[in-house]
Amino acid sequence: MRLEPPRSHHISYVPFVYLLRCSDGSFYVGSTRDLEQRLTEHALGVVKGYTSKRRPVELLWSLETDRVDDAAELERQIKGWRRAKRLALVEGRLGDLRALARAGPHSEGR
Repeated sequence: MRLEPPRSHHISYVPFVYLLRCSDGSFYVGSTRDLEQRLTEHALGVVKGYTSKRRPVELLWSLETDRVDDAAELERQIKGWRRAKRLALVEGRLGDLRALARAGPHSEGR
């Protein structure tokens, strides 16, 4: 699996992992087989739960994967990351990801 900055989005029925910024500044990580449809659902509030109460949302990053299992696993991993590591991913600072994984929980924001 490669972690790359956002690429142009096209209608596709392949697995994607995506990261949204919500109106309150928080992040939401998800996966889907139809990115455009899922983004529309988030925008309209059709997806009940976290994002429906924090609209509008903005797509910050997405990655197409080869398999649904890969997308689900990467989604799970990113959900476990601290905000600083997610920001590094969004900003394309891929070289920082390893260091941020090693940083202790109190190093963020200091």
